[in-house]
Amino acid sequence: MVQKLLRRRFGVLAAETAERIADLPLERSEDLGEALLDFTAVTDLEAWLRQH
Repeated sequence: MVQKLLRRRFGVLAAETAERIADLPLERSEDLGEALLDFTAVTDLEAWLRQH
């Protein structure tokens, strides 16, 4: 679900980014689902993934 929401907001994600998201444990995926509401650019997503 998180990947669908991110694709809707930012379009097709880089394969590496999509893979990193797919590998997140459920709890982190849920955290990302909340955080993505504040993202304004794909760089926000990339920064979040680096921090988590």
